[in-house]
This record gives sequence, C-alpha cells and structure tokens, in this order.
Amino acid sequence: MTKSKELVIDASVARASGGKEATAPTGVATRDFLLEVNTTCHKAVMTPAIRDEWDKHQSNFARKWRRSMMARKKLKLVRLEESEYLRQKIDLINIPHASKTAMLKDCHLIEAAIATDRRIISLDDAVRKLFSVASHNIEEIKDVLWVNPVHDSARVMAWIKEGAPVKLEWQFGHK
Repeated sequence: MTKSKELVIDASVARASGGKEATAPTGVATRDFLLEVNTTCHKAVMTPAIRDEWDKHQSNFARKWRRSMMARKKLKLVRLEESEYLRQKIDLINIPHASKTAMLKDCHLIEAAIATDRRIISLDDAVRKLFSVASHNIEEIKDVLWVNPVHDSARVMAWIKEGAPVKLEWQFGHK
C-alpha cells in the first residue's frame, strides 16, 4: 500500500484547473491531477497563506474539488510562522532584486513543504528555477520537490499513483 503524502498545491494549479468541459491542455492536465489527488491517498496542505491565494484565484472546479477534499478529510490545515531565517538566507543570495522578490512571494510554499512532506505542485517554473539555484546555498530546501503537473502530465500522474516518491529529476539541484 502506498503511503499518503502531504502535497503543497499552489494556487496556480487551482486557477488553471478546468471543469469537465475543459479542452485546453493546461486546464485538462491540472484538473486531472487534482482529481487523481482526490482519488488517491494523498492530502493537500493548506496554510493560511495558501488558503488566501486559493480563495482569490481558484476556478469553479478547484472550489468544488477543495470542498470534496475537505469533506473527505484530505486537507491538512497547517499553521506556520514565517521563517525569518529562510527569508534572510534568500535575501543574502547574490541574485537580482526582482528574483529575490519573486522567491519571497512564494516562500510560504517552501515553508509549508519543509513542514510537511517536501512536495510542491505548481505551474510556476520561473520561481522553481530560482529556488533550484538557491538550493545550492540553502541546505534546508535541497530536498524539496517542485512538480509541474502540466509538463509531461502522464509521467506526473504515474508519479502520484506511485506514491509521489522523493527521488525525481524535478528535485531541486537536478535538471
């Protein structure tokens, strides 16, 4: 039996997910991913910051999915304090100010991942790359997985069905 994983699902996935009528590849891939999470043993992580982003950006489909996850007790509600330590480490990296700003905006995803099973699901490849580069200097984020459910969606679906194993090329520090 597959062990349940706690997945930090970014609002970018919630915003992009389409309903049963969706035909656009991104809407279909994100919808299918969320449906698979709902039917497997995995849970979605909700911190206050993640919840606020979902509230602002979720599609109608994502709203219904979230209610279903809540009803099935598959939402893990996590209260976290911002990690000043992690934010200071990001601030010390020698990268452009705009890159630091983008990283700090999504730092709550990293904090939630570190507090749970170290898996982030997001469509934001630009900030993923920034955190990947930062992982060479910030030990705490080296083993955080950042998965985009739209890229090679068949492989991502297989990954979820296999229990979202920790070793993957999406892991920071790899491709």
